[in-house]
Amino acid sequence: MTQHRRHGARQWIVFLAVLLSLLASAWVVWSLSSHRDVIPGTNAIQSDATVTVGLRTPPQSLDIRTHDDAPAKQALLGNVYETITSLSSHNQVRPGLASSWKVSDDGLVYTFTIRSNDVFSNGHPLDASDAVWSLQQAVNAKHPGYDQLGNLKSVANPNTNTLVITLGAPNPRLLRTLSSPVGIVFDPRANVDYATDAVGSGPFVISDYVPGSSITLKRNTRYPGTAAASSQVTLRYFQSDAALFKALHTDDIQMALPRTADIQSALNGDPTLKIAQGPSTTKVFIGYNTDSSSIYSDQRVRQATRYLIDAKAAVASQHDVATLLGGPIGTLEPGYEDLTGLFPHDAAKARSMLSYFSTRYLGTVVFLVPEEYQDLGNAIADQLQSDGPFTVQVQVVDHATLQQRLHEGKYTIALMTTGGSAGTNDASTFADADSVFRYTNADAQRQYAEALAATNNADYENRLKAYAKTVSRDAAADWLYEKEDRILVKAKLHGYESAMSDERLALQQLRMQ
Repeated sequence: MTQHRRHGARQWIVFLAVLLSLLASAWVVWSLSSHRDVIPGTNAIQSDATVTVGLRTPPQSLDIRTHDDAPAKQALLGNVYETITSLSSHNQVRPGLASSWKVSDDGLVYTFTIRSNDVFSNGHPLDASDAVWSLQQAVNAKHPGYDQLGNLKSVANPNTNTLVITLGAPNPRLLRTLSSPVGIVFDPRANVDYATDAVGSGPFVISDYVPGSSITLKRNTRYPGTAAASSQVTLRYFQSDAALFKALHTDDIQMALPRTADIQSALNGDPTLKIAQGPSTTKVFIGYNTDSSSIYSDQRVRQATRYLIDAKAAVASQHDVATLLGGPIGTLEPGYEDLTGLFPHDAAKARSMLSYFSTRYLGTVVFLVPEEYQDLGNAIADQLQSDGPFTVQVQVVDHATLQQRLHEGKYTIALMTTGGSAGTNDASTFADADSVFRYTNADAQRQYAEALAATNNADYENRLKAYAKTVSRDAAADWLYEKEDRILVKAKLHGYESAMSDERLALQQLRMQ
């Protein structure tokens, strides 16, 4: 009887072992067939499927070392290239290739801990010496943005995982600057044509590039971090929003970043589509030509113009308004303060201020307006003419013409956009007498210099607030609103980031479900 029970127990043990083995095999087969990560304990969902994203403006070159090309940065930063620090989707500095850092009390020595066991996509190891080499290359070759690094005294790596940057003077923008292209760590041993290809350390590699048409990114199988959710993401560039929307409705693309903000109509009753929106650092504002030959060299004209413009009414029909602004620093940037109350709409006060000037002196205001903001430009021109003594000539121009006219000084005022994810670069424009605005204010220049001399974030932000208030009160420009990024996505698309998508595309978690 005892032997019989033992024999039965052995049979049950064998049966359970076989059953568990079969279940494990079935789970692996299901995982592979459904493209799931089969490594227990990981959160990553990997798929063999592909995703295609539609955009409007293609890069002129993939070489973001030597070209200040916004579309290239949008496509490659964080995807193909990693930087020493990085930015969150809400513009906060966070770890990148450096897992942590310490800053000396005097703000002159930054000590970074570089992640261990990192490799470039070609298999070469990545350590702190590569970071030193990359920074030296950026400075020696004067790559775009190198001046934002500040007064570099030395860059060294006492060991393979430590990077030490020593400054000759404090630079509170350094951590943000290291999240920009000058903070990319390149492989000094790589032999690559950066204009058409790349060797980075990010979750993707470039598998194909058709200039002006597409960039195909494939999962970097050597990436030591969380693997890209999709095996391939293709960025396709379209010549019009209409073509972009057509591709979305025909399932040729799964995500669209149009140039127009009015995308509600593009849904066209399609239940497979939805709109996603998020904040950005892009600001829409009116720049003044304050050259001595311009009427806007006079503070009273600038201030009266700000009183004349009813920003809330002017932007009411805009579809990309996140929040109204009254100064050069946006809500996601260091030093933000609500300055919308400095120039409340007051047409009577504006006319009183301008009564000192004859109509002949004021002349015709040449107002440059980008094509996509024509309606807004016309609304502002109507306010200046109906409520004030101005004669306004609206000239609708493309981006290339706008930039050329600004640099040549062939304008009176201009409607324009600018962003500041790398710090407060656009705000700093008003401390630069050589900018396209020709604006000069000794107090503003001093305050901005004091902000850059701060040894800690609190002082930096407080001094930026003082600077922003000075240039706003002096009406160096008229800041209308902070732009909201709006994208169209397939309802089954997951892992996308709409915030700041006009500057950086987060593709690592992008996947269809």
